[in-house]
Amino acid sequence: MNRASRLPKALMFTPGIGGAAALAIAAALFTIAGCGRGGSEETATPTPEAAPETEAMVPEGTPGVFDDRIVFGQSAAFTGPAQALGTNMKLGIMAAFHEANAAGGVHGRNLELKFRDDAYEPEAAVTNTIQLIQEDEVFALIGEVGTPTSRSATPVAADAGIPFIAPFTGAEFLRDPSWSNIINLRASYYQETEEMVARLTTDLGIDRIAVLYQDDSFGRAGWRGVRLALDRRAMEPVSIGLYPRNTTAVKTALLDLNQGSPEAVIMIGAYEPVAALIAWARHTGLDPIFMTVSFVGSNALARELGAGGAGVYVTQVVPFPTDDSTPVVSSYLSALAAYDPGADPGFVSFEGYLAGRLAVAGLDRCGRDVDRACFLDILGGAGDVDIDGFRLRYGIGDNQGSDSVFLTVIGEDGKYHPVEVLSDD
Repeated sequence: MNRASRLPKALMFTPGIGGAAALAIAAALFTIAGCGRGGSEETATPTPEAAPETEAMVPEGTPGVFDDRIVFGQSAAFTGPAQALGTNMKLGIMAAFHEANAAGGVHGRNLELKFRDDAYEPEAAVTNTIQLIQEDEVFALIGEVGTPTSRSATPVAADAGIPFIAPFTGAEFLRDPSWSNIINLRASYYQETEEMVARLTTDLGIDRIAVLYQDDSFGRAGWRGVRLALDRRAMEPVSIGLYPRNTTAVKTALLDLNQGSPEAVIMIGAYEPVAALIAWARHTGLDPIFMTVSFVGSNALARELGAGGAGVYVTQVVPFPTDDSTPVVSSYLSALAAYDPGADPGFVSFEGYLAGRLAVAGLDRCGRDVDRACFLDILGGAGDVDIDGFRLRYGIGDNQGSDSVFLTVIGEDGKYHPVEVLSDD
């Protein structure tokens, strides 16, 4: 999908609403939340030796920038039904940071990641963001996981002027050009859902398409993408199913979907509820083509489905993570093996690795006298960023680096395989 086919933006969050008021609201939430779900903190320095405990945590000058290191922060789900997403996103970032540190760091500074668990809950994401900014004094935020959590965290980050780098979500509101602190890596949900509808209608001639989505801002972002794709073809969904976030309560949604006798179901959700619905559907005799977006967590979905996963399609926004004939994949596999030899390669950790490499590229271009303004200016106006052949392109009014969407399917072997064209076979 080329840049000329970037889809129109609609129903986006307005980043101009907030400012000091956003931080005040966030501070109130922080007071209420205390040190609850978002209160736990861990620090990971992907180097053989940890930073000295006695060194002052608040540097002079740019927060998070020390003589010997630069500190990033991440709020993500490390517990709960979406924990595999946060764990693997962090894994990829850490592999990229470890790779940079092993090569001497960036202009002599090692990269460090502080991470806090939000369990994929918006309130905890606000608490974590405030703590990472005010207590941990991080240089930038990276790898936020999810639309509802990003929607809550972004006004706080914008008010503080904190770079918000490579969130693991394709929501359109993050692509609003009026944001001055957000740098997206991946293609949008509108682009993923357009690819799904295009393949179903063009390759297979299917016109009975149903939609399952999580009943929150993430699900609605994907749902709007499906609606736009169907509208362009003068089509309507034959049925719609909804389920609550952070649950596997999908039986009512399945009953609703079944009423439309769909030939295909596009699913906007995380791996546990998506897997549960597919399993229940097949158990009850409903067996359409199932397609879901990249946020689902591909490796985790395949594990949840087990032998029942064959034939499930997933759109991806990064290249195939085991194709080492591609230079960037070869770099990722080497970095992953060096950081965690027992880790399995996957699409989510690969995206995390690319996020880490994007941060490295921005720091490298700024030089030794790095600050947040330079970092954002360099990436936002960088034009092309070449990560071992995986090219990102930014420019005025365009804070999204990649438009690439890839279609994959789970095979009988339980592994993912690339798909060029859908077939009836």
